[in-house]
Formats: sequence, C-alpha cells, structure tokens
Amino acid sequence: MKKALLTVIALVAALAAAMLPGARAEAKELLGAGATFPFPYYSKLFDTYNQEKGVKVNYQAIGSGGGIQQLKAKTVDFGGTDDFMKDKEMAEAGAPILHIPTCLGAVVITYNVPGDPAIKLTPSLIVDIFLGRIEKWNDKRILDVNPGAQLPDMNIATVHRSDGSGTTAIFSDYLSTVSAEWKERVGAGKSLNWPNGLGAKGNPGVAGLVKQVPGAIGYVELIYAVQNKMPYADVKNKSGVFIKPSMKSVTAAAGVAIPDDTRVSIVNTAAKDGYPISGFTWLVFYKEQNYAGRSKEKATDLANLMGWILHEGQQLAEGLDYAPLPAEAVKKAEAILKSATYDGASIVQ
Repeated sequence: MKKALLTVIALVAALAAAMLPGARAEAKELLGAGATFPFPYYSKLFDTYNQEKGVKVNYQAIGSGGGIQQLKAKTVDFGGTDDFMKDKEMAEAGAPILHIPTCLGAVVITYNVPGDPAIKLTPSLIVDIFLGRIEKWNDKRILDVNPGAQLPDMNIATVHRSDGSGTTAIFSDYLSTVSAEWKERVGAGKSLNWPNGLGAKGNPGVAGLVKQVPGAIGYVELIYAVQNKMPYADVKNKSGVFIKPSMKSVTAAAGVAIPDDTRVSIVNTAAKDGYPISGFTWLVFYKEQNYAGRSKEKATDLANLMGWILHEGQQLAEGLDYAPLPAEAVKKAEAILKSATYDGASIVQ
C-alpha cells in the first residue's frame, strides 16, 4: 500500500513538473516540408539543432512544390525549395514571403552503364539525350566526346522526377538556358511534360530507379549519387571546360552578384572553374508571423533556427557534399531575417 502511494505521489509530481514554465522547452517543435535536394543536410542540421537547443524540427521531404503548397496552406512553419518562388507564387501566398538560403548543391547526371565508365557530357548531348534524340550509349556523338571509353550498344532510358521538384527546376532551368529548343518545347519549372522517359518520386526515387534499370540516366543531387555509389558525368561549362561536380566547383559557380532577396539562378555559370548545374536551396516562411493563431514564442523559435543555420549550421554542409553559403549570401540573408516581424515588431534581436 505504501509503495502504491509513493507511485501515485511520483506521478503527480511528474505531472506538476511538466506544467512548469521551464518544462515546455522539451515540447518545442517546428514543422517544415519541401525539397529533397538538401534533405541529407537538413537531417543532420535539424538533429544537431535539437540536441543543442532543445527544439525539435520535423521536416518532411516531399519535394519543393509540395513544400510551397503546404506553406501557403499554413500547415507548416516553413517550406523548403530549390526553386525560388516566382512573383506569381509570392502573390498567391497572400502575404510577403521571405527566402533564407541554406547551402548550395550540384545536380549531377548519373547513369547505369556496365563497368561504370567515366563519361563527359556537353550541354547539347544532355539536351538531346533527354529529348530522346540520342537513343544508344555508343552513339557517335557521345563517343566523339569520350574517345577510348568502352560504351555499349545499349538503349538509353532517361529517368526524371514525377513530383513537383526543385531539383527538376534547377535541371530544366539549365537545359532552357543552354538550349532554345528545350526552352520552347519543354520549358523550365518544378513539374514538366517530359518528352519521354521514366518518372520517380524524390531524389531517392530517381537514384534508385537509375540503379535498377540497365542503361538508365537521370539527374539527382550529388549526395544521392555518392550515397548510392553511382557514377556521375563531368559536364562542359560555359567556358568550355569539363567540370567534375564537387563542393569546390559548386562554390565557384556561386561567384555571381546576389540580389537583396537572394532569389537568383546560378546555372550555366560563367566562372571558369564552376560546375554549370548548381543551385542555391532556400527555406521560405511568412514575413509577418502573427497569423493562424501562431504564438510569438513560435515565431521567435523559427527566427532563432534560421539564424543558427546561417552561422553555426554552415559547418555541417561540407561533410555532406553541400557547399556552404558565400559570405555575400549570408550577409543578404541576415538582412532578410531581420525584416521578419510579429505584430509588426522585429522578432530578431
């Protein structure tokens, strides 16, 4: 009887402790959804932040298009996108949206060819492969760029994203930049009417399908090719140099003027050492945080997370094959974050 009484007392004490102001910190949580492009980085980033700050960040990698839709529906605190929101999307949001860049990454061309030969690709080859115009791996045009490569008489099967994707937006932005025909026939955006090929959901889905289908070629963020031990092509850039995607070549690609809102494309970079299919990725959220019953505390938690990502969090990027933000992007993002408000008052100290 005494033991049972002590158990009841302990339960009551635990309940009372949970109701104290300081205990609420354990239950702090922010919700996000969107891009799969930076998901390996975000997984590490948000886990580290939770351990250091006691704030859980629940991020669902559903694609950039889904992340923006959930933000506009006000079901998440922030969205993730590799394709900065266009003016029309910003208008549809009903209130100003802020973009905070988090890192840079490379969209690589990965393939499944027997023997995993090293392959170089030019812009015109990439365009014609994804248009379905080049159908065999031993096509003369590919062999001319890759003398000595053992490429088989094997059909090429292209693989693309089936969901609304910032990775697709970066890749199709590149294709539209280097090819007037692609721009006119297919265009650029998160979702496309592909001329041919197989569709898969998310970067993991594309990587998995390329790995399963002999002769397949697709586009994924660099880390997904690395994690799956898949080869990826060197791509000829605007300066005529074949560039291997890497943290260094992505950083070089970002050597451009960055606008105050950070909404910028860096594909087909003019930098001699820059990888041409590179891009920023952003977290997006409403500038005015007093909406849909949100508390000032949650708004402050969100601002603190963004500030941490811009500084301490950058140290985690390199180990996962993402490039940290250049100093100019950090400076612009700090100014953007300072403009965030709750009831018209700044939430950044």
